[in-house]
Amino acid sequence: MQKYFLPLLAWLLAGCVSSHETIHPPETWRGVHLWVDRESRAQELIRTLPALAKAGANTVVIEVNYSFEFQTHPELRHKNCITQKTAHALAAAARRNGIRLIPEFNCLGHQSFGDRIEPLLQAHPEFSETPLSVMTDTNFYCLSWCPRAPQVNKIIFELLDEIAAGFEADALHVGMDEVYYLGMDDCPHCHGVEPGVLFAAQVNALHAHIVGRKKLEMLMWADRVIGPKYQGYSKFDNARNDTSAAMDLIPRDIVMCDWHYAWRQTYPSVPLLAGKNFRVWPAGFLPLKAAQQLSDFSQTQGTNVVGYLATTWNQTTITNSPSWPPIKEILPRWKN
Repeated sequence: MQKYFLPLLAWLLAGCVSSHETIHPPETWRGVHLWVDRESRAQELIRTLPALAKAGANTVVIEVNYSFEFQTHPELRHKNCITQKTAHALAAAARRNGIRLIPEFNCLGHQSFGDRIEPLLQAHPEFSETPLSVMTDTNFYCLSWCPRAPQVNKIIFELLDEIAAGFEADALHVGMDEVYYLGMDDCPHCHGVEPGVLFAAQVNALHAHIVGRKKLEMLMWADRVIGPKYQGYSKFDNARNDTSAAMDLIPRDIVMCDWHYAWRQTYPSVPLLAGKNFRVWPAGFLPLKAAQQLSDFSQTQGTNVVGYLATTWNQTTITNSPSWPPIKEILPRWKN
């Protein structure tokens, strides 16, 4: 009975389309994604914003994660975190340069990087989706929190609220990529539940808070939603589970950041998501020819494709990013 009841419940909670009136910026989204994970990088971005705007960017996604001066949970701050004062200064600088600033906080997955465990699971190992012994096993890539762990959402919502307020944001990017561990046998809360249902439940909880309560726009990476058929089967795509059943269990006003870094003749996930009435923000990286191909293909896929997002992943410094070829050469192709 549970097998059929839980997917139905998730669908009912999500609805086919959210009733919230979403934000529609007037221009095509010409975006740059940057890791801004310390105070010095935030200051560097303030100085670089005019050049990014000149290069064509009108949206910048800053991946902050735990690198913020949290007041509700100071124990979850990274060292050298971005101060609230600098966050407000960055927001003001973005407005002066006509740039929409969207902070990102990785949710569910990416709670570890190699042998570095992120602050949430360090402080609350009971939130881990995997057995607690895994906390010392570096063979596990990208630990996840358990979406059913008591109190986890309360803490995450408080962190998200502080980030949104600090950067004066009208939208939040919640990550949700590379989630490898869900419904694990040793998890006391969700073992035996289908991964797609668990994934959708976390998305819906975030959406209810961010969009429903806070009236902000919500973005997320699309790889777990489109699944291995459209994303790929490599270690960093869909290696261990398939959560693509979540696609039909989540609200349609979430902006799907559809990343692809390999050259392909076509990128069928873009029309797939657009056809499901999601707004799609294709995201490229390197090599340059692959990024250009994704950009060119996406421009033919209709009005639900909102623009193009250039991810950088530390292959360029913030200061040099305006002249980095995947930004300099591709963003101008999306001018209105």
